[in-house]
Parts: sequence; C-alpha cells; structure tokens
Amino acid sequence: MTIAMSEQAETGIVGLDDVLAGGLSRGRVFLLEGSPGTGKTTVALQFLRTGAAAGERGLYITLSETDDELRASAASHGWDLADIEVFELVPPESLLDDEQQQSLLYSSDLELGETTRRIFDAFEKHRPDRVVLDSLSEIRLLAQSSLRYRRQILAMKHYFARQNSTVLMLDDLTAEQHDKTVHSVAHGVVRLEELAPDYGAERRRMRVIKYRGRRFRGGYHDFAIQTGGAQVFPRLVSAEHRKDFRRVAQQTGNPAMDALLGGGVESGSSTLVLGPAGTGKSLMTLTFAAEAVRRGERAAFFMFDEELGLFFDRALGLGIDVRAMVEAGDMIVEQVDAAELAPGEFAERVRECVEAKDVGTVVIDSLNGYQAAMPGERALVLHIHELLQYLNRRGATTFLTVAQHGLVGDMQSPVDVTYLADTVILLRYFEARGRVRRAVSVVKKRTGAHEDTIREYRIGADGIRLGEPLQNFQGVLRGVPELMGEDTPLLADEPV
Repeated sequence: MTIAMSEQAETGIVGLDDVLAGGLSRGRVFLLEGSPGTGKTTVALQFLRTGAAAGERGLYITLSETDDELRASAASHGWDLADIEVFELVPPESLLDDEQQQSLLYSSDLELGETTRRIFDAFEKHRPDRVVLDSLSEIRLLAQSSLRYRRQILAMKHYFARQNSTVLMLDDLTAEQHDKTVHSVAHGVVRLEELAPDYGAERRRMRVIKYRGRRFRGGYHDFAIQTGGAQVFPRLVSAEHRKDFRRVAQQTGNPAMDALLGGGVESGSSTLVLGPAGTGKSLMTLTFAAEAVRRGERAAFFMFDEELGLFFDRALGLGIDVRAMVEAGDMIVEQVDAAELAPGEFAERVRECVEAKDVGTVVIDSLNGYQAAMPGERALVLHIHELLQYLNRRGATTFLTVAQHGLVGDMQSPVDVTYLADTVILLRYFEARGRVRRAVSVVKKRTGAHEDTIREYRIGADGIRLGEPLQNFQGVLRGVPELMGEDTPLLADEPV
C-alpha cells in the first residue's frame, strides 16, 4: 500500500513548522546546527517520530551517541523508539587495533571511506523516508581537510536525493565553527542557540539561516525544551493578525473616571497606567478588568510582580471576588515568573488567551517585570510594540502598568513606552494637611478628548473615588506640589 505524502515533511514541533512555512521539503538535505546541549537530538527525534506516526520509515544514524544513550534520552520525554531504526555507527574493530593500522596509507582515508560505506549500507537495508545523521563533526574530523569534507557531503547529498529521502544532518559545531561548507550544500540551515543569563534558567532560541525557494519566518524565535519535547514560539508579527471589529467606548464602571477619560476606554486600544510604587496601579487596572467581566467579556490578568494569594486577598478588599471569576472561567489570572519565561513564550500565552479563549481585556502588570524577563534585551520596546499592535488589531483592550523609580520629585521610568500607548493615566503622590494623598490625571488619549484636570482619588471597599479638581495645587505631576491660594476640598475631609 502506497502512502500519499505531502510535499512538506512536517517536523511535528509546535511552532517550528510555522517558522518553516510548512515543514521540510521532501527529498532534500537540511542542516540542524548548534552547540552541545541546545536540543538538536530532541528536535531530530521528534522529526522522526512525526514521520513514524504518519506511516513513514525513519532511520537515526548516530556516530556520537550510543544506542542506549539515545533511547534513554527518548525515554526521558516518555517516547518509545520502537517505530524508528537506530543504527549505531562505531569504527570497525580493525581500525581500533594498533597492529592493524596501515603504515603506508593515511588511516583517515580508510576510516572515512568505511564510515560512508556503512552509512549507505544502513540506508539500503532500511530504505527510510526520513534520515537523521548525528553528527557531522565526526565526519569532518575524519576528512581532515575542507576539500575532502565538502566532497564527502556532496556525495552524500546526491545519494540521498536519488532516494527521495528527507535528511536532517546534525552538527554540534565542536570542530571549526567558521567552516560554512555544509551551509552552501544544504537545502536549508537551522541554528539552535542557548543563552545563559546572569540569573534564572537558560534561554534557548532558534533561527532559520537559509531555506532555498521558501519564504520562511526570519529572525530569532524563542524555544523551550520540556518533558514531552521541544516547542518553538514564533516571533510575533502583528500585521498578520488583523481582525475586523467595531471600536466602541467602554465604561469603566465609575462615572467620575469615565468623565476623566472622556467617556471611557475604546475597545482595541491600549492604556498605560504610570506611577510610583504603591499608588494603586494594579488595583486600578483590576477594577477595569472586573468591569469588563460584568459586561460579559472575558479578561486575562498577567502578574509579574505579585503573589497570587495576596492579589486575591487585596481584590476582596475592593469587593472584587477574583477567585470566583477565575473559577467561573470569566477571568484568567496567571502569575508569570520573569526568571523562567522567555518573551516569546509570554507572547504565545497572550495569543492563546485572545484567540483560543476569546479574551477581550488583557492586563499586564507590570512592564517592569516584563523587562526583567529580558535582561540585556535591546529589543524590549519592539517586543512591546508588536504585542500591543497585535492586541489592538484583534480588538482586545489592553491595560499595562509601569512602576516609576522613586516616590516624589524627579521620577524616571525604566522603559519609556508612553508613545506606544493610546491612553496614558498618570498617578502621583502629594502631601496636604499632614497626609500622603494620591492624584490621578489623564495626560494622553489618542481616540478623543479627555479632562485635563488633576484629581485626588482613593481606592477602597467602594471602589475608586475621585475628588474635585486640585485647582489650588501646583507641581502635583512633578511630585512636589505647592498650595496656591485657598485650600481645595479633599476626599479625606468627606465622611467615609
């Protein structure tokens, strides 16, 4: 029985086929390179197992690992290699015996020829549809020169092409890292990299360096290896996710806050809540998310900075039962560990909430934690830009918080994203009548007019309360206010 095969050999790795625009072209030779420990063997085994599940024959030729080591690696992921042929290629005993070594001929000539012949014999025996050759470093060492190495790779390429097999060659880059011989010969080249931050788990990323005749997804993509295999998180491109929707002003549930915002916050827009620590940024965004749930939407709250139990308790103090909303499926609350999560994986989580779980309101608290997930990352603003553009184009309403350094006086933000947000809400401390008070103002709104006043506000069991405009104070936004003229009625003077 002949099995119908598509033109693409899918790798079966979540996200990788998307990056490769479908998979690997059948009957071609591909190079998968990366330093030891980057995940080449895991990717190669998943490639063969995906073929086996589709009824294709797979052959794993190993020159560097033993059969037992390979099967133990597979077992760590819960995999059984019963449907995959493993050929352990070890030097023949005569080549290991000093007395049998040739004195007039280079032993490398014999070893290279014998190795190639045994590779071809193994192929003729099993006639596989998919082949993994692990690794090219051994063949490079046997060749001893770039010319002989290139000729050997070309011979193998033409041999496999005649058999119409899809071949994945692995290279651990332990020989000459600047040797690009196979790059020019292979139909496509994929590189895996591992990064070690100063603190936290290692980060992995991959990049397609070359793919003949294919428009692949370029750039670096985060990927992770977990029990069960590897997963690639394709770089988010917001332009690919446009969706038709109608922008409408959404009420916040507080008439005074709606008036300050000029009628509310538009769907498909982003709002940045900016202020020093303790001014109520998280609780303010929570009230917006809770109101979205009351409107019948689903909301997602991603927390980088706060412990989950404490967040639930603080929400109850506002009269918001977040735990009940989570149990009812109306709100998704995820605590994000910045030391363990790559930016690409976080973007994938947000996408899953919006597309698979129909979330209409997203809160990211805070961008300080998001930045901590990317130590040394120079493209932080680009990451945030693509994520916000994606959410806006999907019609999701986004709220972000940024904690500024300092409490009063000259306060600085760790990252300036005010130009990316559609609306910017500024929170400040000010002192009056011997008490520390909080002020709120809207300093930017792209989608319409808003109040230009500065108002005192309080967050309590009855939610957010806004006072009268602070007309007689000057310097509130700078964090060093001065009372000018008569006193202004303050919320603290009103009965609570």
